[in-house]
Amino acid sequence: MDIQDAPLPRIDFPDPAEPIGRYVEKGPTRARRRWLELSPINRRRWSNFKSNRRGFYSLILFCTMFGLSLFAELLANDKPIFASYKGEWLMPVFVNYPEEKFGGFLAVTDYKDPVILDEINAHGWMIWPPIRYAYNSINKDTPHTKSSSGSCLAFPDPPPWSTSAALCDAPAEQLARFREMGNRNWLGTDDQGRDVLARLIYGFRISVLFGLILTTLSTILGVTAGAVQGYFGGKVDIVFQRFMEIWSSIPTLYVLIIISSVLPSGFWVLLGILVLFEWVHLVNLVRAEFLRGRNLEYVTAARALGLSNVKIMYKHILPNAAIATLTFVPFMLSGAITALTSLDFLGLGLPPGSPSLGELAQQAYGNLQAPWLGLAAFLSIASLLSLLIFIGEGVRDALDPRKTFR
Repeated sequence: MDIQDAPLPRIDFPDPAEPIGRYVEKGPTRARRRWLELSPINRRRWSNFKSNRRGFYSLILFCTMFGLSLFAELLANDKPIFASYKGEWLMPVFVNYPEEKFGGFLAVTDYKDPVILDEINAHGWMIWPPIRYAYNSINKDTPHTKSSSGSCLAFPDPPPWSTSAALCDAPAEQLARFREMGNRNWLGTDDQGRDVLARLIYGFRISVLFGLILTTLSTILGVTAGAVQGYFGGKVDIVFQRFMEIWSSIPTLYVLIIISSVLPSGFWVLLGILVLFEWVHLVNLVRAEFLRGRNLEYVTAARALGLSNVKIMYKHILPNAAIATLTFVPFMLSGAITALTSLDFLGLGLPPGSPSLGELAQQAYGNLQAPWLGLAAFLSIASLLSLLIFIGEGVRDALDPRKTFR
């Protein structure tokens, strides 16, 4: 064969758009590495956020507290996590066993009942959560405390470490159960005998979940409406602006009062009502960013290449507008939590009996003789909102272009 007819060897040259050394990686490995790695500008922003110690540690503390609250049933519950009864493994915290399984006759088992306790302990063992109270558990073993005149006081009971008052007379078995480590009310009880610490854990989870869902839905609606207004402009912008002026002038509190008198109060009902009014807060900001960006050179070039309006809006303009939007997200989250707390305090929020920070504050207002309720409500709400404000300040500084490109 003539040497001129021999095939030339194939040489794979690196892509000039990629860093040297990556062109040898093929297939899903390179795609996965590209998806996981941050761009240089985002790495600079993350570095700026970490340099803000207050915001960075606030984020770690908030994520830790929220992560623990997601497992509230394993931290505070009036049911054992695991139990062994007559050789059978049980998980009462996840499965509702009837009382007849333990020799009773009720449909729901009260694992803190002395008879059930003795029965299970005689034929097995139980592993309890650190706090043996759920958000709706009533401390039936408390002997209450004596007043200065010697009479027994009713609920609410103070924390055991905050008072030296003598306990009222009670049977020895009841006092033994009351003094067990897991049965102690470390933050006292409310006016119905429920553990304050357990209600704080469950209330923290509900408040944060409510705020996250409300912020996410409001952000999606607000960004979409602002993007449509700013990108198309003209008559579309004018019609939307007039609609927003009318919609934002509707008093939210009055709407909540009217709807709560017709529909039963609930988590999703309250969330749906607030979403209808919270999305307008981001519209003007996103609209201004799209009005500024729609006439820039790269947008004109994208139109010349034949890209659709949807791709131009959400692939080219939105990433630049998202920087200003993300700055307000932590503050919107704190505002959503404050709204739920305020409505619960006024009695327009979650159903009665639900664990809520606002409901605890309302109890503190109605029981001024129990200062531990007010301190617990104030410190929990103030700590949560302070963490979110510190995180928001850190995000704002990290996304500041003057600090990103210095």
